[in-house]
Amino acid sequence: MTQPETFPEDNADRPAARLKGHALIADYVTRLDGSPGVYRMLNASQEVLYVGKARNLKARVSNYARPSGHSARIARMISETAYMMFLTTRTETEALLLEQNLIKQLKPRYNVLLRDDKSFPYIVIAKDHAFPMIRKHRGARTVKGAYFGPFASAGAVNRTLNHLERVFQLRNCSDAVFSSRSRPCLQFQIKRCSGPCVGKISEGDYARTVADAERFLEGKSTTIQQELAGEMMAASEALEFERAAALRDRIQALTNVQQSQGINPRGVAEADVVALHMEGGQACVQVFFIRAHQSWGNHDFYPRTGSGAEEAEVLEAFLAQFYDQKEPPRLILLSHPIEDEDLMVDLLSERAGRRVEIAVPKRGEKAELVENALRNARESLGRRMSESAAQARLLAGVAQAFGLPKPPERIEVYDNSHIQGAHAVGGMIVAGPDGFLKSQYRKWNIKGDELTPGDDFAMMKEVLTRRFARLLKEDPERKGEAWPDLLLIDGGAGQVSAVQEVMTEMGVADIAMVGVAKGIDRDHGKEEFHRTGKRPFALPRQDPVLYYIQRLRDEAHRWAIGAHRAKRAKATMANPLDEIPGVGATRKRALLAHFGSAKAVSRAGLTDLMEAPGISQAMAETIWNYFNDRG
Repeated sequence: MTQPETFPEDNADRPAARLKGHALIADYVTRLDGSPGVYRMLNASQEVLYVGKARNLKARVSNYARPSGHSARIARMISETAYMMFLTTRTETEALLLEQNLIKQLKPRYNVLLRDDKSFPYIVIAKDHAFPMIRKHRGARTVKGAYFGPFASAGAVNRTLNHLERVFQLRNCSDAVFSSRSRPCLQFQIKRCSGPCVGKISEGDYARTVADAERFLEGKSTTIQQELAGEMMAASEALEFERAAALRDRIQALTNVQQSQGINPRGVAEADVVALHMEGGQACVQVFFIRAHQSWGNHDFYPRTGSGAEEAEVLEAFLAQFYDQKEPPRLILLSHPIEDEDLMVDLLSERAGRRVEIAVPKRGEKAELVENALRNARESLGRRMSESAAQARLLAGVAQAFGLPKPPERIEVYDNSHIQGAHAVGGMIVAGPDGFLKSQYRKWNIKGDELTPGDDFAMMKEVLTRRFARLLKEDPERKGEAWPDLLLIDGGAGQVSAVQEVMTEMGVADIAMVGVAKGIDRDHGKEEFHRTGKRPFALPRQDPVLYYIQRLRDEAHRWAIGAHRAKRAKATMANPLDEIPGVGATRKRALLAHFGSAKAVSRAGLTDLMEAPGISQAMAETIWNYFNDRG
């Protein structure tokens, strides 16, 4: 059990509170024991500089008390330290877990931080239907069925699903579509579905096909091929030539799938290959997912290196944060050793509920897998550094064009989308030194009941008010990374004036803001830029900064109009039955099957409603009242 922590304010009358750097840390050491735990180093403003774990707090913190022998990064951190906080734990593994939780929560400057903590897609074969469907899945495992993954990207899942449809011909339609079919769909015509919805395959044969698909995803494709070959020969001998031809096509498709696979390690059934390359103070971690002796794709990550952390620290922090919400595989192959491998093994094994092994292979097939991942990490970081240099030049140009004191770290671009005020949405995209930050994109449904339909000024006011009201609530001191350096508004002087009014009322008028308006003939290249209190101006047509601003504006427009179309489509497809209390999916299907449409349900009488399956008298009265007593 963790013990209560000591806050800096509690130490104000102690000698340590008047010291700094090595002397302060040495003073703290005199009051520490050998317990495992977590320590925090804070500066004079009580901002957390670093969070670390320790098997032995006294021994670990003593290292910082030495006046020399530190790397430049650690020396800077020690010199800034004005307070320390400690939290003891029962075990070393608990200290590691607490350390990573605090790092993700506090984001200290000198810690390694995984910024792209995305979830990965899986393939699920749903088992809640007599004829299971196969589809992509992301998020909590709420669907009953067999899960296979993770895959590195949606593209990797789609490619695998494409192979599975050609080989095993499993359905990918929803249960509602399945139950409503009266004739085969196009998937059946192009031999990507066996047509279970219209009885083209028996339940038993379909179940065997599902089992084959599961075995393929488990890496048993050779066994499947042998069994299919035996069935083909038997069908041929029995003069069932049509069935034999179908089996031959499946075998051929399965062979093509195996040939198209990139890396197929024979000696590694399940592993994540994690390789780190560092250069110029930046890091790239490449992760390859090996499942069922097949490569299911790779993904690159660019963790913040904590102002110059060493390879072992970067890789250890990456593993702890990467597997925070993901199930680790049985084997993790690393390009570099980590400091506390035994603690990491214990932590990941506890999360997985089984033994997890960590290895740094030196020879053989496993070493080749790591070398391949390391080469990809090196090439990916090289490309990113080249792109970052170009991005830095563009941001410097933006600062010069708009009179900013320094290149912006975070640019927010806003746009609205609607059709004559209907289904109005506001959108925000974010860009910075790393390009577009898509995880930071936001959209808002315009809620103002008193807005005049199509009033773009009022819509933009509402969006900016909601955006900065939340920012002021969550981070009033502006210490986080969510505060922008520059706002780009899609519009001219009127939009800029409306936004400036909002920003002034909220006390954030010091944030730079520029309106981007098309010229008099509304042509690309003739944009005018509007700033409060200054004359509009334009950039030369060939200026790279102009092209960059156009890209930002077009991306904001794409994001906003996409949100608008999704909202409009949802409203178009809305069914009034969804709004009736007590009418769920089952009763909705029963009513639609009985009456044919929601409109027919709205015209039905009480007696007619009670004749529908599952509709009691009380429910019939509820439905009738909904359609007839709403005025």
